[in-house]
Amino acid sequence: MPLPDAGRAERAAWLRLSLTPGVGPASVRDLLSVFGLPEDVIAAGRSALSRVVGDRLADALSTRDEHRDSAVERALEWAQAPDHHLLSLADPAYPARLLQIGDPPPLLYVAGEPALLDRPMLAIVGSRSATRGGLDNAEAFAAALGEAGLTIASGLALGIDAAAHRGALATAAGTVAVLGTGADVAYPAANRGLADAIRRHGGAVVSELPLGTGPREANFPRRNRLIAGLSRGVLVVEAALRSGSLITARLAAEFGREVFAIPGSIHSPLSKGCHQLIKQGAKLVESARDVLGELPGIGADSGTGRPGAARASAPSSSDPVLMALGWDPISAEALAGRLGGGQGAVGALAEHLLALEIDGRIERLNDGRYQRRART
Repeated sequence: MPLPDAGRAERAAWLRLSLTPGVGPASVRDLLSVFGLPEDVIAAGRSALSRVVGDRLADALSTRDEHRDSAVERALEWAQAPDHHLLSLADPAYPARLLQIGDPPPLLYVAGEPALLDRPMLAIVGSRSATRGGLDNAEAFAAALGEAGLTIASGLALGIDAAAHRGALATAAGTVAVLGTGADVAYPAANRGLADAIRRHGGAVVSELPLGTGPREANFPRRNRLIAGLSRGVLVVEAALRSGSLITARLAAEFGREVFAIPGSIHSPLSKGCHQLIKQGAKLVESARDVLGELPGIGADSGTGRPGAARASAPSSSDPVLMALGWDPISAEALAGRLGGGQGAVGALAEHLLALEIDGRIERLNDGRYQRRART
């Protein structure tokens, strides 16, 4: 239903302020601290504005801008849908944890359930090019932690993010996808269905960026800051040394949040980022209980808190190939040697490896080596 005139005018003022080019969270904070509400900022004269934010931004705020006016109307129309919400800093539903990060977004675009943003939340992030084992771990940890009462936040990216969202979907705590695009832009396109499922299952898709904003590299660190800010902690599942997930972890530490990391093979480049975090003080995680133990008030009656993918310390069978393979990646040639066979044994071993791969006990990596998979 249409917004009452007063509510529409208030939202229009917040939109005009946040959609003025060059006016970011810091400038908005400065303006509001001097003038009060956005309506008062807009009503202030150019000279008064310039004393706070300088001539350039004062001109942008006080000059008519047809493109901005069109964007304001588009956002007001978008907000008429029952599951679309605009949350300003003055809104009681604005997530309290974001107010602690120093530069909270003046306005959030939320598709789905906005109340989810104020519930106990844990971020699960990691590599887009994840291993099968990493995907299994992300999904299983998300399911176990969701069942324990933690809403799972991530960035809707391919790989670990998507697996975490999928794991949390079936839990009562739900999941929140924080976008580096506008809330109306499906990115990556392959995860459009996942975003729809998140909303249908009582979750939320949220962005601070204007509607229609496409993927731009500079916006994803901003997205990561919101993921860290909304959450009580960040769990990194797999990450290379140069990974956006490490940015999320660093921001979480700066915000006073807990940082967790799952260790992996010393030979895997996707474990090196996690190992670096652990060296820097992140908590090493082997089970969901390791996370829950650091977050008071969560999961006190949640059972073991151990997802299936984390229960892999014992061999899943006595198969001699699995026993010889261990948990680190290995080539078929090296595995044949480990089993006591020569070069000619590789052909006979290949059939056995294929059977294990089909059964889901191992995976063949991109470089041709084999790695054991945790059983769920």
